[in-house]
Amino acid sequence: MIKEEILKALRASEAYVSGQELCERFGVSRTAVWKAVTRLKEEGYAIDSVSNKGYCLKELPDVVTEAEIGSRLKTRVMGRSCVCFDTTDSTNIQAKRLAEEGAPHGTLVCAERQTEGRGRRGRSWSSPPGEAVYMSLLLRPEIRPEHASMLTLVMGFAAARACNELLGRMTEPGIVEPGRAETRAEDAPQPGEMLLSGKTLRIGLKWPNDLVLDGRKAAGILTEMSAEIDCIHYVVIGVGINVNTQIFPESLTQAASLRQAAGRPLMRSELIALCMEYFEEYYGQFEETEDLSSMRKDYEELLVNKGRQVQVLEPGNEHTGTALGINDQGELLVRLSDGRIEQVYAGEVSVRGVYGYV
Repeated sequence: MIKEEILKALRASEAYVSGQELCERFGVSRTAVWKAVTRLKEEGYAIDSVSNKGYCLKELPDVVTEAEIGSRLKTRVMGRSCVCFDTTDSTNIQAKRLAEEGAPHGTLVCAERQTEGRGRRGRSWSSPPGEAVYMSLLLRPEIRPEHASMLTLVMGFAAARACNELLGRMTEPGIVEPGRAETRAEDAPQPGEMLLSGKTLRIGLKWPNDLVLDGRKAAGILTEMSAEIDCIHYVVIGVGINVNTQIFPESLTQAASLRQAAGRPLMRSELIALCMEYFEEYYGQFEETEDLSSMRKDYEELLVNKGRQVQVLEPGNEHTGTALGINDQGELLVRLSDGRIEQVYAGEVSVRGVYGYV
């Protein structure tokens, strides 16, 4: 796609890039380059055009478009087919529609705004425009249907790693530059942060489908599947991440955003691209074993449930215990008061002391 290739070239250069150079690099005419640059300007990119000098990207807008995401992707499959909406009912609904129409494995659906965003168990998901990431990934996995639930944990782990990397890339207000790490004067983690492999992290995982920041919810994941007894037609993993929200409604007192942690705006498209890169890596590992054995240790280092008292909410069988971590199948291991260890697969787990529970 010529527009995203030109965008990538302009972003990579701090100086002007001549139209002739772009023509030769991508094998297109000057008219094609001019049209692509014009479309980018219409989408909000501040591109300076000077005769005999060429084009220079002066400012990056925080937009979620096919060109912006595509220009940042480093994946082979995930997100390479991408559809973006200004407004849609739900990215999960659109991804399922595309799946029924034959869209390929790895198709990504994003939106600036959702009118019918949903969370687990039919709960609504607040979806104001221009503040968050609303995306759904279509997969056609060749795995047993009973193993598909683990994909929620794979995506959660990928998204948490992506969020933590993005927070560490902050170098300039409003701009995230790949490959540059934030320099910190202090070595110890701050309140609400953790350490993994010597790196300071701020985003943790609440089993099975939430990302948390300082004890509040920063993201949620909803996985849906179309399958028969012995085969999967497709899986859609929906992800909603609070990125640049500064003020939440009174009804969302337990919500948090990455901007609140960073103290400045972040580029949502960069986060989407990072999520795709991490997910492609971990999905490849999962495909080989159809379990979480390869990432279990690192997953548990981000697991805020671990070592805490949890309440297992199952219809007619609510009980408490201490979360020990997960097993290779992604089930939460909970030690009950009588010493028995329960493997929690179904139901919902609330974490005491993380979401405001006493």
